[in-house]
Amino acid sequence: MTDALRAGIEQPLGSRPVVSGAEQPILSGFYPDPTVCRVGDDFYLANSSFEYFPGVPIWHSKDLVSWSQVGHALSRRTQFRNGFAWPSSGIYAPTLRHHDDRFWLVTTNVSDFESGQLLVSASDPAGPWSDPVFISEARGIDPDLCWDGDTCFLSWRTLDPAAEHGLLQARLDVTTGRLIGPSYPIWQGSGLHGAEGPHLYHIGEFWYLLLAEGGTERGHVVTAARAPHPWGPFEPCPWNPIFTHRSLGLPVQNTGHADLVQTSEGEWAAVYLGARPRGFTPGFHVLGRETFLAGVTWEDGWPRFDEHRYDVPVPYADFVDDFSTPELHHRWVVPYAEPETIAEHEGTPGLVLPPVRDGGIGLLCARVRDHDWTAEMVVEGSGRFSVRLDDRHWYGLSLEDGTVQAEAQIGDLRQQLGLRLVTQHELVLRIESVPPFPHPNSYGHGGPDDILLSVDDREGRHELARIDGRYLSTEVATGFTGRMLAIGSGATMARVRSVSYRASTG
Repeated sequence: MTDALRAGIEQPLGSRPVVSGAEQPILSGFYPDPTVCRVGDDFYLANSSFEYFPGVPIWHSKDLVSWSQVGHALSRRTQFRNGFAWPSSGIYAPTLRHHDDRFWLVTTNVSDFESGQLLVSASDPAGPWSDPVFISEARGIDPDLCWDGDTCFLSWRTLDPAAEHGLLQARLDVTTGRLIGPSYPIWQGSGLHGAEGPHLYHIGEFWYLLLAEGGTERGHVVTAARAPHPWGPFEPCPWNPIFTHRSLGLPVQNTGHADLVQTSEGEWAAVYLGARPRGFTPGFHVLGRETFLAGVTWEDGWPRFDEHRYDVPVPYADFVDDFSTPELHHRWVVPYAEPETIAEHEGTPGLVLPPVRDGGIGLLCARVRDHDWTAEMVVEGSGRFSVRLDDRHWYGLSLEDGTVQAEAQIGDLRQQLGLRLVTQHELVLRIESVPPFPHPNSYGHGGPDDILLSVDDREGRHELARIDGRYLSTEVATGFTGRMLAIGSGATMARVRSVSYRASTG
């Protein structure tokens, strides 16, 4: 198999459907909390990644519309300490900036919360990124960096319940991580709950501060204020919130957590997160929070969002991976562990997955990036193949001792759904997302999809389970992540020959 096929061949832009950026994300699937910067004619973008390692995917684009992943900012455990292992723990919203010919990324590892904010830098965004500088005096989430001349300002959201103000700022020594002087409050938002995600920009005569407010759910909004200095005093935009989809019957919801960027032609744009719920009320989003793009215009010195400016090609996320080289593709990440502890490469196509030890979950994961899709794993002997939202919400297939079993876990409930005895050594395990069965009562079955679990053997294809997809949604499972495909071993060693994924077209 060629390297191009292994990587997932990109379709030419002209052959892919084009949709308004108001409805189509530029990064589909679980890529939330986008942050963006420009260097010359090149744009770079980073996302939060929570419990999955390597952490913080880094992307490159020439046009803000089509993106390719160039690496991860946190690719060593010294950069991303593995503290408590909980779903939606790990790496929260980063800020990516370029200053003095160097890229800077600041973020929060909530699994190592007492160390404060985490700062890394690199000359090349593809890496390697530096060892971290910890900012222990600034505990909280959603850190932001900006410079006024040679002075660096750090802004963040404190989580201290005793704090009088939630949004703080301080001058920062980026070489030591020490704050220069005490922290102080900045603009606390328009009055909605959950003011967070500060980003500061020096544009013209003002410093503009963007915030996320209302929580990252349906009430999410973007608000803005401006001041003559990075610390204030801030004047709020007279038409706050400057962007939101709350209480609007639009296909994209939860819009917010925006970051601004200026093109080399002088135009302005913003990246922001959104979710695409489906099904009956309250709507169920299953891919996680995704990255969207909007144009930005200026009116009376204030930003206005133009979410229809850009047409976005539907991303082509199909891939076939036979693991023919020792280095894993960027798509593969691991919750609470490292890829080398999950999988071994023996010098031939395929992966060897040793039995899980020490109570670990032992999964190698890739993001689901479409609403309707089919994924297959070719496996020898034993192994597991599942689609998961977190440790307690997953559907999957396992092969062990000549038996293929379909299972589901929803919270504390785990159920065997079907099984098939097999005699051949190599099998195809298949998971599909398909539209739910039609129901004579439109207010009945309200799921976003059904999940089919099946196996191919020498006698053909055998469906073992069809399960309501609602239980693998954020609205049921809670948290900040999206659906992931997961491969793993069972009680004995597994050999995975290949994994494929393709979006359904009809």
